[in-house]
Amino acid sequence: MTFERAKPAGPVEIRRRGLMLVLSSPSGAGKTTISRRLLGIETSLVLSISATTRPMRPGEKDGADYQFVDHATFDRMIAESAFLEYAKVFDHQYGTPRAPVEQWLAAGRDVLFDIDWQGTQQLAQATRDDLVSVFILPPSIATLEQRLKTRAQDSADVVARRMAKAADEMSHWAEYDYIIVNDDLETSIQRVRAILLAERLKRHRQIGLAEFVKGLREGA
Repeated sequence: MTFERAKPAGPVEIRRRGLMLVLSSPSGAGKTTISRRLLGIETSLVLSISATTRPMRPGEKDGADYQFVDHATFDRMIAESAFLEYAKVFDHQYGTPRAPVEQWLAAGRDVLFDIDWQGTQQLAQATRDDLVSVFILPPSIATLEQRLKTRAQDSADVVARRMAKAADEMSHWAEYDYIIVNDDLETSIQRVRAILLAERLKRHRQIGLAEFVKGLREGA
C-alpha cells in the first residue's frame, strides 16, 4: 500500500490588526499640526473624531473636527459605555466613541488620537496591546507661548490658562512610549512615521503569522 503526501494548502495570508496612535502635548506644542500632516501622508491612518460639549469654533465642521453634542447627550453616552475614554478639559467634556475605533482596528486600519494624558491613561487601561503613545514636547517654554499667541485662536486669558496648565501636562511625559521634542516640524513628522512603521511590524499585530511560519516549515 502506498500513501500520497498531502499537497500543501498554499500560503496563509498574514493580516495586520490596526493600532491606536496617540499624540499628546501641551496646547501649542504641535500635535494638531503633526496629526494633520500625518493624515495626508499615511493612507492607512484615520482620525478618531472625538465627541465634545464645547462650542464649535469658526471653520470647524460637525463630524469632521468633532462630534458636537450637548451635555445631556454626552452623559447618556457615558452611561451606555459608548466611550473608550472621556475627560473634562477647560470646562468642557471630550470623549472617544468606542464603536468606530473597534471597527477600524479589526479592519487593519490605524487610528490617530489627539487627546491628553487623562484620555491616554484610560486607553491604556482599556486596550493596552493596541496602544502606541507619543508625547510631544516644545523646545522651550518661550516657544510654546509664542506659538499659542501666533495662532490667534484664543483670548489672552485662555492663553494664560493654557500656559499655566502646560507644566502639569508635561509632568506626564514618562507615561508615554515615545517622546519627541518638536523643534523642527518636518523632523518630528518623520520620527512619528518611523514609530508607526516599527509598531506596525510588531509580532503581536501580525494576524496569521504563526500559521504562515508553520506553512513555511512544512513546505507550503
